[in-house]
Amino acid sequence: MTQRSLPVPDGLDGMRLDQAVSRLFGLSRTAAATLVEAGDALVDGYPRPKSDKVAAGSWLEVTLPAPVAPPSVVAEPVTGLTIIYSDDDIVVVDKPVGVAAHPSPGWTGPTVIGGLAAMGQNVATSGAAERQGIVHRLDVGTTGLMVVAKSEIAYSVLKRAFKEREVDKRYHAVVQGHLDPLRGTIDAPIDRHPTADYKYAVMNSGKPSVTHYDTLEAFRSASLIDVKLETGRTHQIRVHFSAMRHPCVGDLTYGADPTLAARLKLHRQWLHARELGFVHPRTHDEVRFVSDYPDDLKYALDVLQDAS
Repeated sequence: MTQRSLPVPDGLDGMRLDQAVSRLFGLSRTAAATLVEAGDALVDGYPRPKSDKVAAGSWLEVTLPAPVAPPSVVAEPVTGLTIIYSDDDIVVVDKPVGVAAHPSPGWTGPTVIGGLAAMGQNVATSGAAERQGIVHRLDVGTTGLMVVAKSEIAYSVLKRAFKEREVDKRYHAVVQGHLDPLRGTIDAPIDRHPTADYKYAVMNSGKPSVTHYDTLEAFRSASLIDVKLETGRTHQIRVHFSAMRHPCVGDLTYGADPTLAARLKLHRQWLHARELGFVHPRTHDEVRFVSDYPDDLKYALDVLQDAS
């Protein structure tokens, strides 16, 4: 245990207590909320609810838990994880549902990094130990294309390319209802949800987030759309279309209709990383990869098409 005390800075005036603790001490919102609820964060000598707003100049005393060792990478075969392309610098995989990009606290399921290790694929050593070689991620419930760096030069070049928005990331999604207009851009900042730690939301305090979309096919109750990400925020597509009242079909976390999801036999959001294009970090040639829909998404699409 480590005890820290300091005044609340002016920049955090009016912020929720758990959010202020998160920002000041580099904790996740979940960890900060747990700490506050345990009475380990005092404001002017007294414990407060996590939703209380803090005032600049108030004295904050926090008892921090002992640091937790980062999760380790375990070489373990991953069913359905397919290598689309591999050379000395990069490996492009088709990620199945239920697989995380890399180990993280609380996740005990399979990972892309663990699956690649089981296949004998060596990845770059840059980055934190549990996510070496990772230059971008997909949600556990999202399928499709990921590129992982195998060489240090590839890691450096691809990280910069993703940061500078030079990578063409295209997703296909099925969203509820019909979008108006059929083609457009969603420009709305995203931040952590104010009350649900596992969710994100459109918030004025969030990071800039831009999503371009184009309707490919309209069904009776839903639409198949092509999505191009300009930014890459966590849950960006799911949050943006939920905010427009057109959540991804099957995405119960963000307000999708459970009856429609059940009819389509969907147990996750209809969202697939369809195409990935970028400049190869060593050859400087443009490369592009395309992934077919997995069986559960194909089935749901067939049902929608038949009904229409």
